[in-house]
Amino acid sequence: MKTWLNGDLLQSPEAPAISALDHGIIVGDGVFETVKIEGGQPFALTRHLDRLVRSAEGLGIGKPDVSAVREGIAATIEGQGLPFGRIRVTVTSGPGPLGSPRGSAGLTHVVITEPCERPPSVSAIATVPWPRNERGALAGLKTTSYAENALMVEHAIARGASEAVMPNTAGLLCEGTGSNIFYVIGEQLITPTLEAGPLAGVTRALVLEWCADELDVVERDAPIDVLQTADEVILVGTTRDVQGISRVDERELPAPGPVTRMAQEIWAREAAKDVDP
Repeated sequence: MKTWLNGDLLQSPEAPAISALDHGIIVGDGVFETVKIEGGQPFALTRHLDRLVRSAEGLGIGKPDVSAVREGIAATIEGQGLPFGRIRVTVTSGPGPLGSPRGSAGLTHVVITEPCERPPSVSAIATVPWPRNERGALAGLKTTSYAENALMVEHAIARGASEAVMPNTAGLLCEGTGSNIFYVIGEQLITPTLEAGPLAGVTRALVLEWCADELDVVERDAPIDVLQTADEVILVGTTRDVQGISRVDERELPAPGPVTRMAQEIWAREAAKDVDP
């Protein structure tokens, strides 16, 4: 694991480096991206950095220094020889007073890179009763205010699942804590619309784009209970890629199903190409 902070490569990721008054700590006032490393290279990096900028500007903290972040990513990858790993890019509003009002010291930029294990191609999910607010101030932004996601995923883990999936305030299927969700009815591959409140996932967008010519894939909203009758369920995410779901709560499903397998094959084929400009 290597860590870069505001232009400097740190000796240790555990070394004290960020002010205790940084608003990323005080009030969770920041944004982040997790980027997959495949064969030593960041995957879809430009898409992730574009979303980082959208999130930061949507949160009102200003525009991150993308050039500096790219330098931090290169510095933390160098010398690690990572066949598979992840990069965490965090940008906060910087040091400020105790309380919600922000300071004026400038943004804090952090990059951490580490090796990690590939997730399995099949997993289980648990639905949770707590909704995502599709009309909230943070809707569609990837912010560091992740406490409710941490609670939800711990709820899922306690039930033998790897991810929690939530509805929105209208009871419509929304997203996972760190993933987007697809499901299959008949031969149609379906995912919630962005209007339902999920994050506009990079993997979600690529699945929609890459599968469009070979699968009947649509964006459509439905109650979260659709997961109890869908023929197949799929999670997609930065390190999950396209993951079949074998259990939703207490309901067992065959996984990966035929549409899931086809989506996985399309993903593997297209992801092997250079998708980062």
